[in-house]
Amino acid sequence: MLLWINGTFGAGKTQVSHEIQRRLPGSHLADPEHFGAGMHRMLPKEQRSDFQDIPLWRTGTREMLDQIAKSVPGVVIVPMTLVNPGYYQEIIGGLRELGHQVSHYTLTVPDRELLLRRLRSRGETRNGWAALQYDRCATALADPLFAEHVATENLTVPQVAEEVAARAGLRLLPNRDNPVTAQLRRWRVQLRHVRFD
Repeated sequence: MLLWINGTFGAGKTQVSHEIQRRLPGSHLADPEHFGAGMHRMLPKEQRSDFQDIPLWRTGTREMLDQIAKSVPGVVIVPMTLVNPGYYQEIIGGLRELGHQVSHYTLTVPDRELLLRRLRSRGETRNGWAALQYDRCATALADPLFAEHVATENLTVPQVAEEVAARAGLRLLPNRDNPVTAQLRRWRVQLRHVRFD
């Protein structure tokens, strides 16, 4: 199974994906953003835009996930904002055509102010790139194509992970974190995903 975690920037995709991977033995986390970031680094700065618009990113993501899913015995977790219906069909639809079970869940944050607080907690500004994408992404992701929706407003990261896993028919190991280890784990995941380009 491929478990695609979608949502606006700041909805918690990466944290939730790492929590599921931590508590689901045999699972593997495959983040297509790393592929896109590598493509950006190869391009001259003046040619960098949304890497999802590069056809090679879409075909490469689909082909890599196909290869990974064939070689990993457990669930492959994919945290990635995907709001373009055509790109959704090209990647997720393409993976399904290849015979893969793709369970897709969109994390929702209905309150823009809550999302901005989350983004600020990870060092991003109110007028930063991620915050400016909220309206565009939230509107697109409300489309039934991007269901199944999982509201995150009053849930912790472990609770959201448990909700997604339950809907996908997966059983996570019990959460043995205490508040200190949970916070340290979130910071570590956050630091690992800081990009400087």
